[in-house]
Amino acid sequence: MSEGFVPKPEMIKRIIKGNDIKDIKDLVEQAEKIGGGLANTLKTNQIRAFFGQVKQIELSVNRDSSKPENAPLETSDQRKLNLLKPKLAYQARRIGSVKPLEEIISPAIDFIENRKEFQNFVDFFEAILAYHKAKGGKD
Repeated sequence: MSEGFVPKPEMIKRIIKGNDIKDIKDLVEQAEKIGGGLANTLKTNQIRAFFGQVKQIELSVNRDSSKPENAPLETSDQRKLNLLKPKLAYQARRIGSVKPLEEIISPAIDFIENRKEFQNFVDFFEAILAYHKAKGGKD
């Protein structure tokens, strides 16, 4: 891991798989650390580029609201989500300050199996972005 604010994969897994209030508190706590850590090195548009793609996938995932939370993601949505990993890797190689974001988002994607876990991922990513701005992240 490249930075002290990058959580261990076990913590990322708990956030993505989590269902109880402790897991939500961990999500917020970790997002604050990550957002603050990224605020010094990463511009908001560098995070938003990936977050925008996640929000597009979210529209597709939520298209059929009759599906239960534990329903697996559609293959096309899982595909789009997994294709974010090489894009992140490329940007991390091009722009070193993206590396910590890749070290968080890529493992998180690996833990997503169903709609609920995807929503936990979206919430986590959104909280990171919000704390990044709150902690002085540059535009």
